[in-house]
Formats: sequence, structure tokens, C-alpha cells
Amino acid sequence: MTDACIRSVVEAIHACPTQAVLYLSGGASQALGMLMSVPGASNTVLEAVLPYSRMSMIQLLGKIPSNYCSRQTAETMALSAYNRALKLSRPGAPVLGVGFTGSLASSRPKLGDHRFYLSTRTSDQLLVSTVILSKGSRTREEEDKVSSHLLLKAIANACKVPATFISELTESETSDEHEQQFSEDQELEQLINGDICFKVYPFSSDTQLFNEERKIILSGSFNPLHDGHLKLLEVATSISGNGYPCFELSAVNADKPPLTVSQIKDRVKQFGKVGRTVIISNQPYFYKKAELFPGSAFVIGADTVARLINPKYYDGDYGKMLEILSRCKNVGCTFLVGGRNVDGVFMVLEDFDIPEVLRDMFMSIPADSFRMDISSSKIRKNHGM
Repeated sequence: MTDACIRSVVEAIHACPTQAVLYLSGGASQALGMLMSVPGASNTVLEAVLPYSRMSMIQLLGKIPSNYCSRQTAETMALSAYNRALKLSRPGAPVLGVGFTGSLASSRPKLGDHRFYLSTRTSDQLLVSTVILSKGSRTREEEDKVSSHLLLKAIANACKVPATFISELTESETSDEHEQQFSEDQELEQLINGDICFKVYPFSSDTQLFNEERKIILSGSFNPLHDGHLKLLEVATSISGNGYPCFELSAVNADKPPLTVSQIKDRVKQFGKVGRTVIISNQPYFYKKAELFPGSAFVIGADTVARLINPKYYDGDYGKMLEILSRCKNVGCTFLVGGRNVDGVFMVLEDFDIPEVLRDMFMSIPADSFRMDISSSKIRKNHGM
């Protein structure tokens, strides 16, 4: 590929909305240079990590791989990168996880093949390529260049960028590609099973919000979604300032069986009808949500505050409660609290004795701005649901 051709492909990648995380080990280092040397790289590259040592790879994957240079390791790297991209990306932006692991020419002769495996993961596709190179026909730099060009091609394909690549492989070299497509149902099953951390349905049409990284999140079961939910998030957003307002539904409940795919899709339809973005996660606890959405403002009712600061829900351990909520604080999360009936009594934030070390995490939504006496359970009861 000529430099002009490479630049054209990279410019097209940077012009598309896809945001990516790249995990590269053992080769394709020039691909990163190609991406970063063309203006607009910040539109595409959220993070790039080069886990070169064994310990680095183990920490990245969270386990010891059976083979450091294998198709399975490339797939696992791509999935890990995809989940990382979800956490770092703008709300609703298409994301891409890239994994590469290679065993190329080195200063010492290799007993096995010179080979590499690359994988790309998007919301609806997993692609894995296995390439066996002719041993001794290229220098290390040349092998890295070939792997870099093929990786760039894979990124372009995942971004749906039209690009023409002339194969640099010889007739004796082998390249095998395996592609797997995912339906929405399969993606939600992966979420329920914990393979992916969340899925965004970006129903909001307000394009001015798309560049907001901070999220203003109202979590709930939304069975059903009602006007009180919509009004609460609207008021909280006006108080909080800059941020992307969205709802969050956990497919996994701490006390009940997980939602089924059909239940999730039915509840998601509600948000499509009102044009509001909803995130489906698999974390029922706020301290875990804080890890998924660092720096976010969570919109909650006074009834949730009562549970958050009650040591009863932390095995009766006051110190454990402080430790867990401090983790939320340390990642920049805050709580916007609306008044709510608690055991038949209307309560606001000021009615609670918040530990002093946590007080600046909590902000009150004035009762004259919002008061929610309606609940989804009452709506279900009134409708005989």
C-alpha cells in the first residue's frame, strides 16, 4: 500500500463515528502509528495498550491464557477491548474492540511458524483472522508492516469504511477468516451472561448532547416507564448542568431472576416511543454502576438513599458501607436526590443523616421542583398487571 492510500483509508476511519480501543501484542505496531499520525485520531482511538510482557497480558485478560499467541487470545483481547470502549465512548457511539497477538521474526530463530491473529469486535460482529507467514522471507520490520496493513484493513471493514487493499501475502502464505454475526437477541444474551457490560439504545435525537462524556443517569426497573421518571430526569438535568441524560435498566436483579430478552426488549420499546436514551446493564448495585459509568450523576429517590446509607445492606457493617460508597466518590460519581415517600412518609435528602465524608456526593432536588408520589408498582396495580 502506498502512503497516500494508507492516509486516505485512515482519514475515512477518523471521519466515521466509530470509537475504538486497541490491544496489540507481538506485532502490528505500525498500524497504531498510521492511525495516530493522521489528524483526527482522537475521534477514533479511545485507548491503545501494548501488553508485551507475559504479566502484562495476564493482567489485561484477567487470567493466564492457554496460549499467548492464538486465535482464542485474540478473540478475548478484542472482547475485552470492546467492553473497555463501551466504558470510554460517547453515549450511543458505535464502538470497536481490536485484539492482535503475533509471533513474528525476532532476534532469535523461532521453532514454530511466524504467525499472527487479529480480531475485531463490534456490537453485531466478531471477526478473527489467522495468518501464517513464510518463515525467513521477510525481516521483522517487513512482517510487522504486513500485519499492520491487514489490521488496518480489518479496522476499516469494522468501521464500514470502503477501502481497497492489495494482498501482500504470497501464494504459499495462508490467511483464514472467521466471521460471526450477532442478532440483538444474542447481544442481550451476552449481556445477561456477563460477556459484555452494557448496551446503549440511543433514542435521543438531541445531537448537541452526543459529545457529552458525563452521563446523568436515572436507574430503575421501568415496569412501566411513566411521566414521573421523565420529569425527574428532566429536572435533574437542569440542576446538574452539562451531561448526557439517559435511563439505565439492569437486566440482572439482586433479589430476583434476571430479565429475559423479551422482557428487556419490551421495556426498551417504551424509551423508543418517547425518544429517550436507555442503557441496559448487568449491574444491580450502584457501586458497580459507578465503575461502569465513572464521573456520572445518578438520579435517585429518597427511598434509595435510605438503602444506600443503611449498614443493614452491607452485612450490618458501617465501615463497609463507607468503603463502598467512597469508591463511588473516588471515581467522581454524585447522587441527585428527589423527594419520595418512604414507608408512607414523604422524605427529602435533608431528612437523612448522611456521613460527613460522603455529604458532598449528594445534592438535593428541591421538592418544589419535583415531587414523585407515583410509582410503577401502583400503576401496575391500578391496571391489574
